[in-house]
Amino acid sequence: MPVLSEAKIRAARPQERAYKFFDERGLFMLVTPTGGRLWRFRYRLGGVEKLLTLGAYPDVTLKRAREKRDDARKLVADGVDPSAKRQAERAVQADTFEGIAREWLELQSKSLAPETMEILGTRLKSFLYPYVGNRPIASITAQELLAALRRIEARGTHETAHRVRSLAGRVFRHAVATGRAQHDIAADVKDALAPVKSRNFASVTEPARVGELLRAIDGYSGQPITAFALKLAPLVFVRPGELRGAELRAQCTGLRERLYPAAAPGPRTSRCLTGRVSSS
Repeated sequence: MPVLSEAKIRAARPQERAYKFFDERGLFMLVTPTGGRLWRFRYRLGGVEKLLTLGAYPDVTLKRAREKRDDARKLVADGVDPSAKRQAERAVQADTFEGIAREWLELQSKSLAPETMEILGTRLKSFLYPYVGNRPIASITAQELLAALRRIEARGTHETAHRVRSLAGRVFRHAVATGRAQHDIAADVKDALAPVKSRNFASVTEPARVGELLRAIDGYSGQPITAFALKLAPLVFVRPGELRGAELRAQCTGLRERLYPAAAPGPRTSRCLTGRVSSS
């Protein structure tokens, strides 16, 4: 039987119907009418013929496809169905914290703004996935979650630690609701985090203290989007809510006019801001 080569694969062109290029020991390539070049492995187990997908060329090279075929043949020789083994591994992966978190994020994407989705995704990737992401969610302990949150506190970002704990709780509650966890352990560690003390800050009225404020803003090491907003605020002098919802518009000229139009008598009919149009 002819053996495939890289040159033959690269020369393959789509036809009206799908066709196959055969290699050795059950490995072949399926060329689809749309131009896809897909690796398949045909094997028999218990008298039944089955197919295993091995990926698509060129992501999976000829050499790598043969390695995957050989791995699958070893499983078959031991009486293990490679297709069933793959499905079991995917099922386990789906029940990890990361797998369930991604599932939960997909549900939230239907109602939350893209900016909010990005923030949630970044918090999960930065603070939780590296430490509990690959763990089956039902086996994660409160101590493991607390250890991940302690890393955030060690940076001095206590409010972020509380936000991440709350986010983890939403993932755990989704797992509970879908039968993949028994309890929201994020609720158990709430009181173990350092409390966040909120206080009102007096307005800066002394010119000498303005420099102190600007230096403090420049040294802020929290969330990047917050740092950008802090550095932009002294340039435009708008309320936090206005800055948070501001949107740059090409038809506005100056920076402040782009974000916050000059006050005018009567209703404002044109604003360079997202959100609803309000009256002055």
